[in-house]
Amino acid sequence: MILYKTNGNWFGDMRHLFTSWTMRRIVRSVVGIGIYSAAFVWVVDYFDLGHFMMMDPTVFSLLGVILSLFLGFRTTTAYDRWWEARKQWGALVNNTRNMAIYVDTMWPESDVGIRRFMAKHIANFCIALSEHLRDGVKLDKLIYLSPEENEYYSSKDHVPNFIALRIFQQMAEAHRKGDINEGDYINIKAQHQSLLDILGACERIKKTPIPFSYNVYLKLFISAYALLLPCGLMESFGWTTVPVTMLIFFALLGIELMGEEIEDPFGLDCNDLPTGDMAHTIKRNVFELLEDRSPTEEHRKELYTKVF
Repeated sequence: MILYKTNGNWFGDMRHLFTSWTMRRIVRSVVGIGIYSAAFVWVVDYFDLGHFMMMDPTVFSLLGVILSLFLGFRTTTAYDRWWEARKQWGALVNNTRNMAIYVDTMWPESDVGIRRFMAKHIANFCIALSEHLRDGVKLDKLIYLSPEENEYYSSKDHVPNFIALRIFQQMAEAHRKGDINEGDYINIKAQHQSLLDILGACERIKKTPIPFSYNVYLKLFISAYALLLPCGLMESFGWTTVPVTMLIFFALLGIELMGEEIEDPFGLDCNDLPTGDMAHTIKRNVFELLEDRSPTEEHRKELYTKVF
């Protein structure tokens, strides 16, 4: 995700556009439509076909209004998905902090093991969720996995589910043993449930894109509009039809492709959410709250892999 300062450097912000894969696609397509427009104008001018090829510009004005309605809806729905994903990950940050605080206050201070267990598994849940929403969980991205855990997770299709299961197993066992009372168990259970609620909401966003027929129709509409546009502009603009067509196509295609880019907010495009960074922020937060700081950094990994 590109981070920038609002009301900062106008032209400095604009240069970030050209670091985007989406912008490179737009530029290539605009150049292509420019070549097509130039060829069209040359053919019409060279063979004197103007009286055959001209169209009433009013038609394009009406089509432009219809197209703007479709693009407005497209952009709104795409941004709603992006913003909903951001809210879900914001809730994940808050709820994992709450869970870590609950763990630290509910269990006895002497119980270092549960703190290490929860810190590791809460962090791994968030890291696994970030990877799960992309191309699948890579176990080497998770932290402090023992050989047994590595083998266990490698046999599972939905790793975040089973990390959440292990967290809940520890909570339920502590409740059965009387380490935490009924009220504390109910409170921390609600925080655990929120993890799965966020997981389900993110999967809903990921797996429910805009309907395919709508997406294809919009692409066909934009393509047909751009291909016919020189017919309506040439009589009034002559060779200036070429840059005008390119500018209009740049605006229409840019809105469509930017909508496509943010429609899946969990990827690695320039404007997608930095879910990996958020997951590591959560990791730092929960470890700061729960981790026993007495072991040195060199011994910490050994402790986690040995005990868990």
